[in-house]
Amino acid sequence: MKKLMKQMQQAQAAASKIQDDLAAQTVEGTASGLVTVTMNGHGKVQTLKIKPEAVDGDDVEALEDLILAAINDASGKADDLQRDATRGLGIPGF
Repeated sequence: MKKLMKQMQQAQAAASKIQDDLAAQTVEGTASGLVTVTMNGHGKVQTLKIKPEAVDGDDVEALEDLILAAINDASGKADDLQRDATRGLGIPGF
């Protein structure tokens, strides 16, 4: 029983370190070089940059599409970071 408890504590410590590491890492997603989104390893948006040439008052939908594409690109990279960080820990879903 002591051995099992020690293993649980080690697993919790490892998971906590992974969470801290993911929070400190960033990924960047882009769309057509006009919109850039930076996220941390947890998938939280940190910054959003839009180049002036991406803004067209007559075509707001195009800008919306660029923003979504950049967010999705960054989100996929954040997912990859999470998967890499938890590989080998036996955490379901990763």
